[in-house]
Amino acid sequence: MPHESSHAGYLLSDDPARLDVAAVHAFLTTSYWAAGIPRDVVARSLENSLCVGLYAPGGPQIGLVRVITDSATFAYLCDVYVLEAHRGHGLAKAALTLLSSHPRLQNLRRQQLVTQDAHGLYAQFGFKPLSLPDRHLEKCDPDVYRRTAPR
Repeated sequence: MPHESSHAGYLLSDDPARLDVAAVHAFLTTSYWAAGIPRDVVARSLENSLCVGLYAPGGPQIGLVRVITDSATFAYLCDVYVLEAHRGHGLAKAALTLLSSHPRLQNLRRQQLVTQDAHGLYAQFGFKPLSLPDRHLEKCDPDVYRRTAPR
């Protein structure tokens, strides 16, 4: 049974069968965080994540919130977007509210995300700067899609 809600006439659903890989790829490939991402990588990421798709009245996908999780201890929130023509309706907030009640995301020890410009939105859901930043490490390869793109 899908975990779903509606908001301002839009449908928010975790049903993987509803996801439009082409639509997600079209947005992500131009985003600041996943520019140039190959379609097969997007498809694989959607298949292996908990996703909430946002759907306009009539059905087309207009947004996404993706969560990478083990459903027991950890979740990483990523690929949050709403197409510009549909912004201003509180859809990202509605999707994050839906996720906060999702059965797979209850009683987790840690949830993280990375954002360039939406700190205020995520603060409303309890996210704050790292409490112990000296304990967090990363291995980051921002040019991976440019390097691995078919020539």
